[in-house]
Amino acid sequence: MTQYYDVQAVRKLFPAVEKMTYLDSGFQTPMSKPVKDALETFISEGYETAGPKSVWIDRIEQTRAKVAGLFGAVVEEIAFTKNTSEAMNIAANALPLKAGDNVLMIHGDHPNNAYAFLNLKKKGVEIRFIPMPEVVNADSFRPYIDANTKAISMSQVTFHAGHRFDIFGVGRLCKEKNLYYVLDIMQAVGVVPIDAKKVGATFIGCGTHKGLLVPQGLGLLYWDRTRTELEPAYLAAISLANPPADFIARPDDMAPAPTAGRFELGNFNLPAIQALGAALDLIGELGIEKIQAHCFDLGDRLIAGLDVLGVNLVGPRDRLNRAPHIYVAALPAEEWIDYFASKDVRVSPERDGVRISLGMFNTEADIDRFLAVVKERGTSTGRSSRAA
Repeated sequence: MTQYYDVQAVRKLFPAVEKMTYLDSGFQTPMSKPVKDALETFISEGYETAGPKSVWIDRIEQTRAKVAGLFGAVVEEIAFTKNTSEAMNIAANALPLKAGDNVLMIHGDHPNNAYAFLNLKKKGVEIRFIPMPEVVNADSFRPYIDANTKAISMSQVTFHAGHRFDIFGVGRLCKEKNLYYVLDIMQAVGVVPIDAKKVGATFIGCGTHKGLLVPQGLGLLYWDRTRTELEPAYLAAISLANPPADFIARPDDMAPAPTAGRFELGNFNLPAIQALGAALDLIGELGIEKIQAHCFDLGDRLIAGLDVLGVNLVGPRDRLNRAPHIYVAALPAEEWIDYFASKDVRVSPERDGVRISLGMFNTEADIDRFLAVVKERGTSTGRSSRAA
């Protein structure tokens, strides 16, 4: 296996992974030392000085710039949200959809993307779900587009089987058909590179508690700033182009900010944003392409080991269509999750089996440990599932 960076040095930054075999980053990554240090700095500053707010605000903008770099965007296109769900709801409600319009989505994609749009049914907007085959690309959507189709919303990577969809091809389709394009990158960000301009998305949303290494409670939203017709469904002083300096609301001065700040509401999650800045420094130091390549190699080892054990992989096998870091073994979760926990192996139950999700800190030894635990028990309780 190629050594893309010093994995053992990285592991030392994540103490929890030395105490268990942690294969559950698709649920929540363990806290790293840089993130812990950033949070403790924030707490110390607030505790000892009652908070250097101007310094904290400066750090927000520094982190915003780092997010823009990660997304291939400019700082004016990045907003902070509470989580992916809020980001998707902001996007869904900003689109100028009316009764009779329809939005295309993928059946079985993440529910918190779907519900943001399904909630628009009360406005008369139709949500059409297309089937989810192993490969989703522009041709998957094309037959479902009609004169009333106004948007496509989808994930970059699925949470339940690690499908990696052709987001670039779908983006070209949206441009061809003049459709809005909303992308959920929660399961990809921090491991799979993203280029907002190349993708051609209108909005891109995610949270930060998986590949971006920060505890729950912070999300991100990219907005294509050329789409100035898209305005927030709700408003606060911070959302305005000219917030009133005297804090007196004026009905004749309600123009939204020309930046993605138009979608921000109220105070920021200051400690989490400060922690995200530290996490992005770590990701940038290693290189996201190298993190992706490292996870792909571990995934190859996992797939080969499952094949030897006669355990099917749920979802795609080839690198073109699979995520580098999310794999589901066709082992009935209700029969296996407690067993893995008893062996200090952290994984997640999923629709068709047990999900193994990787991070920058995982090693070949982690993969071998998982396979050894499966072999030790035997797969007589397993079941067959589709193999790509």
